[in-house]
Amino acid sequence: MPSYAAYASNLDPEVMARKAPHSPLRSTGWLVDWRLTFGGEDRSWEGPVATVVEAPGDQVYVALYDVAEADAERLDEVEGVGVGLYRKVRVRVNTLDGDVVAWTYVLDDYEGGVPTARYLGGLADAAEAGGAPHDYVLALRARPCRSNDA
Repeated sequence: MPSYAAYASNLDPEVMARKAPHSPLRSTGWLVDWRLTFGGEDRSWEGPVATVVEAPGDQVYVALYDVAEADAERLDEVEGVGVGLYRKVRVRVNTLDGDVVAWTYVLDDYEGGVPTARYLGGLADAAEAGGAPHDYVLALRARPCRSNDA
């Protein structure tokens, strides 16, 4: 089964259980030389959405899932691959058991914009639920955000 590297709301095991019920959690790890950012402000009803971009020296915490084919199709639909919101890319994930090649979703739009407090809080909650280190979760909660009604 192909591995999927989840980095945003899909870090939450309950979210992934709803989206991909036949795809077990394999492990966790890091996208080394990538960073979490936001973009596509005009493509979402709540403003910028999460994505990852290559960035030497940075890293993004991820959960690795072994994804069943039917679940992969559903994830593509939910993540907006068919409408051009995200595209799939292959990445190398550093785990305690060695490197794993996986796929993840990257926003197919320009980087930029400040997420809402609600959206950013949801990402931090998902990271916490997904077992991210405490300092990673704190750094997410400390990122700049805008009020939910802006």
